[in-house]
Amino acid sequence: MSLGKLWTALRGHTNKALEDAADTQALTILDQNIRDAKKEIQQCGQSLHSIAAKRKMSQNKVDSFNADIDKYTQSAAEHAESNRELALECAQRVGELENLKASEQSILDSYIKNEGTLKSNLSTAKNNLRMLEQQVDQVKATQAVQKAQVAASTHFDGGNSKVKTALDSLERIKQKQAEKDAAIEAASELAELESGSDLDAKLRNAGGSGSGSSEDMLAKILANKK
Repeated sequence: MSLGKLWTALRGHTNKALEDAADTQALTILDQNIRDAKKEIQQCGQSLHSIAAKRKMSQNKVDSFNADIDKYTQSAAEHAESNRELALECAQRVGELENLKASEQSILDSYIKNEGTLKSNLSTAKNNLRMLEQQVDQVKATQAVQKAQVAASTHFDGGNSKVKTALDSLERIKQKQAEKDAAIEAASELAELESGSDLDAKLRNAGGSGSGSSEDMLAKILANKK
């Protein structure tokens, strides 16, 4: 291999290693970002509760001002002829309350607007976070499956010396088991044959070969019985 090709191969290997490290780092960074986002969403939820509480208090003030305005407006109208001075005082109070209500209404409108914006942003953030978590979980699951597949392929590959040795041993065990089965079967067949072989041996020991004539053997048997 030329020096240029060797350098290209080394550079490609280095780039792949760097990419793998970067991908691993990317998942770690995403996990940290997800944890940070969850904390921020939690804080945002607490802020939303606080704004909602203040909005409710402001609404109560506005409602109270409206009730007082209605009360003093009615009193002013009732005493307009019978007690003009009292009617004027009621009218003056109505003016003061309307100014206070206008100021509080401005605050209430601000709370309502901020609360609505915060709710919308919080909902969007939760949806985005949920989709990100699903994608990260899917990537991790796929990565785990692929690692398992690669591990299985590598560990049980015939090119792996340890696995090859183990597979050879397994084949030898299977061969020995087959040979033992054959030996047991042969021994069984031999035992059946030997059930007549003992008789032939006795006949040979009694005299002559087992291959003698049946008449001679019968005569000998009868002679021994006399």
